Amino acid sequence: MEGKNQAAGSSLDSLISSFNSRIAELQDLVVARNMYPASSVTDLSAVDSTLKSMEMQLQQIKDRLREETLAIPKAKKLIQASLQQQQKLQNMSAYAPSYIPEREKVRYQDSSASYVMEEPTRQDHSFGFQEPREEPALLPKEKKGRGSPPLWYISDEELNSLSSYMRGRLTLDKINAAINDMAAYAEANSQLITAPKKKLTEGNSDKALELREIGKAEAVKGRHFFLETDVKGPTLRLDNTGKAILTVLRHLGRLSESRIGHHRVFVLLRPH
Repeated sequence: MEGKNQAAGSSLDSLISSFNSRIAELQDLVVARNMYPASSVTDLSAVDSTLKSMEMQLQQIKDRLREETLAIPKAKKLIQASLQQQQKLQNMSAYAPSYIPEREKVRYQDSSASYVMEEPTRQDHSFGFQEPREEPALLPKEKKGRGSPPLWYISDEELNSLSSYMRGRLTLDKINAAINDMAAYAEANSQLITAPKKKLTEGNSDKALELREIGKAEAVKGRHFFLETDVKGPTLRLDNTGKAILTVLRHLGRLSESRIGHHRVFVLLRPH
């Protein structure tokens, strides 16, 4: 009986101790509240506002990351397309000469013909004062026949593939400038062939008829061509260098040569 009384007393003591500790905690909280009654609410509001702002920023970051993740496949495709385009441009640049002459129309006159052809001109990149250059007179447009003659320039690889004997002292720029000359000769002939009879002069009507007859030949039909007598510069001439250039271009498949009547005819070809 005494043991039971002792156990009940210890339980009551522990309960009273628990109540006393809880009351002490509540008293501490009341004291803390009464110490800063005005600022405590403001501080809590500021913390709440800051937390809400951080939550919004975090959500924006998540949205941005989601957009970037969705854009990664598109970016990979764009990079792949750019690399393919870069490879194409590199392949094209390998076949482009370091100097590409410009064309400007000039009028050539000789004892047998008067016609318009295009002559390559170099751009002057020097600094300082330069005299203004007269613009060529605009000529009436003719009806299109064969279209513009091809300008298939040679590359460094093609030039280096030639034997040193065939290449000689020829340079890439000189050969490509000659290709531009040949295209100008062929275009002048094409203009004469397609020109209406009323626009031909007494000096070039005979040559136009002759060119039309040559153009009917099987080796020439439907192609751009020029005659040996058309070769008058400014780069390509009938000297040793010019003959070497013609030999190289025949070897590289840029032109073919035929004898039609008493004329030596050169036909511009597309390289294989």
